[in-house]
Parts: sequence; C-alpha cells; structure tokens
Amino acid sequence: MNSGRRHMLRVKELGCVICRNLGLGATPADAHHCFDTSDKDDFLVVPLCTAHHTGPAGFHGMGERAFNRTYKTSERRLLGQTYRELAA
Repeated sequence: MNSGRRHMLRVKELGCVICRNLGLGATPADAHHCFDTSDKDDFLVVPLCTAHHTGPAGFHGMGERAFNRTYKTSERRLLGQTYRELAA
C-alpha cells in the first residue's frame, strides 16, 4: 500500500470532522479530497461521513459555499484541523 493510501486510511479512522464538531461523535467517514482539481492529492483529504460528503447536507450535495456557510468552516480549516488531530 502506498503512503497516500495509508494516509487516507488514517484520516478516515478519525471519523467525520463535521459530526465531531457538532458534538455527534466520530461517525464512519470517507476521505474527501480538498480543493477541487483534476489532480487529486491523497494527502489533501478530510474525513466526512456520507451525509456530510455527498448527501443533501453535504459538501457535494449543497455545494462549497452553502456547506461553508452552514457549518461555519472551509476546506482549509477542516484540513488544518485534520492535520492537528493526526499529529496529536
């Protein structure tokens, strides 16, 4: 397994960052690639559950602007939080 895949597994093990920020606990998560580009980097991922990733209340469901406004965050902030939690 390459280092990018190992990193994504570690990120997913944290549980959904939005659920945790809302006090809902560590729900199972997918790895959401940040900064929508065609050149996805497996080290630029944050953990999001299905609901907060692709569901109607999720990043891809409501779009980046509405997601950021609803959860008072940004991909950059969530990525920083993810890195801090991995380092702890």
